[in-house]
Amino acid sequence: MREPTESLVLSACLGALIGLIRQWEVQQESAQDHEFAGLRTFTLVAMLGCASAFIAEKHAPGTFAVALAAVGLAIGAAQWLRPGDRPTGSTTPAAAIATFFLGALVYWQERQAAALLAAFTMLLLGLKQPIHQWTRHFTVQDIRSTLQFVAITGVILPLVPNHNFGPFDAFNPWSTWLMVVLISGIGFLGYILMRLLGPKAGITLTGLVGGLASSTATTLAFSRRSRAEPDSSDNCTLAIVLACNVMLARVLVVGAVISTPLALSLAPPLAIMAIPGFGFAAWMWLGHRQSSGPVDTPAVANPLGFTTSVKFALLYAGVKFLLRAARELGVTQGVVGISAIGGLTDVDAIAVSLSESARDHTVALPLAVTAIVTGCISNTLVKAGIAASLGSPALRRRILAALGATAAAGGLGILLFR
Repeated sequence: MREPTESLVLSACLGALIGLIRQWEVQQESAQDHEFAGLRTFTLVAMLGCASAFIAEKHAPGTFAVALAAVGLAIGAAQWLRPGDRPTGSTTPAAAIATFFLGALVYWQERQAAALLAAFTMLLLGLKQPIHQWTRHFTVQDIRSTLQFVAITGVILPLVPNHNFGPFDAFNPWSTWLMVVLISGIGFLGYILMRLLGPKAGITLTGLVGGLASSTATTLAFSRRSRAEPDSSDNCTLAIVLACNVMLARVLVVGAVISTPLALSLAPPLAIMAIPGFGFAAWMWLGHRQSSGPVDTPAVANPLGFTTSVKFALLYAGVKFLLRAARELGVTQGVVGISAIGGLTDVDAIAVSLSESARDHTVALPLAVTAIVTGCISNTLVKAGIAASLGSPALRRRILAALGATAAAGGLGILLFR
């Protein structure tokens, strides 16, 4: 028999924590204490969930449903009858219902789930103001692009065929769009962070986050800024180098998501390739970095936009076809050349395609590692060319040295770990 006493105590503690966060959040907004639901209320709701689960199991089977309905009615009445003319919200009632189920989960011995539910509930309650400030940064186009992407992914993805067809069986619509979701999700994280940081972000944070969203856009933006503001060339070089290093980290993360063995083999050469960039960043921080003031964030398109997603899907499908054709025709070494050419435009498509090929054993693991690093080298050289052609003379000298060393280190990594 499960002992209800321990469960009641744990439920009360978790409910009290949620109530404490809720009460603190209310007091930050208003000095009034008559708002519905605080520490005491959430503690009682959690205990009620636990007690009703116990009674329903041991004595009266319908007790849990009756208790849940009673809590719902009480919450509704409290919200309807609340004093003042402040608009009612639904977060607190939802949190109270979640707390009720939390108490039941504790009694049912699902304590990890209960702890996770409590943690997320506290986070959502405590981060009310930051979340509201965050959403104000989004434009109508951002919301439209996001909803469009979610609709296409959630509605179309389950309906598209999940099998290979076409020449060499190289095309799989479901797999292609799934990879679009993966890459777009990583880019969207960087996009959100850039929106949150805004123009007050420092050069280092902007470079790091810009690399997560789009290292190419970051390179373009800071190259042009260095020409318009020659005194900021050192800082612009730092941002570009950091963005290119983050690109290497993105490639490694993508590889790890798709194929862990590939990621383990890919980590050493990519780490060697990142050494010059981190060395340059350390050199800047140790005495050569200037104050740059507010930094305008690079103009990056929403990665969830339909056009951006389709472009990546077509590029990915094209690379996938070329890799499959090279394998079927017995030209396996052509994989490296394909990667070098593909890396000129988008290293993500190369990383995803080769990671899948290594996972499916259609491309040998050492060859996949060599090809991916080659794509990174190619992409780095393209960014060096962009920066050299668009940037100031001072940036040109620094960026060619830093990114040239990065590309050379990538070649050394291939030689040491192929």
